Amino acid sequence: MINRLQFSIDIQADKEKIWNALWEDKHYRDWSGVFGEGSHFVVENWKEGNKIMFLDSDQNGIFSSIEKYIPNKIIQFAHIGTVVNGKEQPLDDDTKKWSGTTEAYTIIDGLDFCTLLVDIDILDEHIDFMSEKLPIALKKIKENC
Repeated sequence: MINRLQFSIDIQADKEKIWNALWEDKHYRDWSGVFGEGSHFVVENWKEGNKIMFLDSDQNGIFSSIEKYIPNKIIQFAHIGTVVNGKEQPLDDDTKKWSGTTEAYTIIDGLDFCTLLVDIDILDEHIDFMSEKLPIALKKIKENC
């Protein structure tokens, strides 16, 4: 079953700084390394409808589509399928269980800080892992601001 989880952190920084801490390559590698060593992304162009790959150091991971992209405000991905050795794989029965799930990062202005919200769809078997790791990743993002 797919579950929607939401995480948030308040950061005393402007939206641009938070956005850079999320998506600038060196910062992304830092916070996403919490989920697996060597984590990185490959994207040709940050535009809605374009594909992005989220990979580990062995070039394995997932490919997604950028559903919504408003710089310094929100980005939402729809996860589609798996990647093995840098190549998109055909959808199989396991992949079909989660294909179409979403993950969104939203930055909301506050008076003295901004709030970073993360909404993510997770299969039952990944809830404990994500509930443990995502707060650690959010702290790293805050530190990089």
